[in-house]
Amino acid sequence: MPSLADDWPFDDPPNVAVVTTRDVTEDKVPILFVSHDRDDGAWQFLTGGPVLEENARVVALRRIWLLDPSVGQLADLPMGWQAFRSSPLDPWRKRPRGAG
Repeated sequence: MPSLADDWPFDDPPNVAVVTTRDVTEDKVPILFVSHDRDDGAWQFLTGGPVLEENARVVALRRIWLLDPSVGQLADLPMGWQAFRSSPLDPWRKRPRGAG
């Protein structure tokens, strides 16, 4: 498990609020899609499937990183960009939002 004190990869603080879903936080479904919003710099960590409003969760970025340390590879994802992968074993692919 990563050490928060030594290995924190993000410029945002560990307690910054991010959007995710119950699937990620409670059902441990892999994170396959990440968005770093252009308008407010907010992060979204999602499964890549449909998001139902009742399943939305707001949690600390630290919780997401502890669930899946590979998201640390996206710490430099520019605002307005997104990253995706087909499975947790695949590398993250990055692109500007709306591209592709």
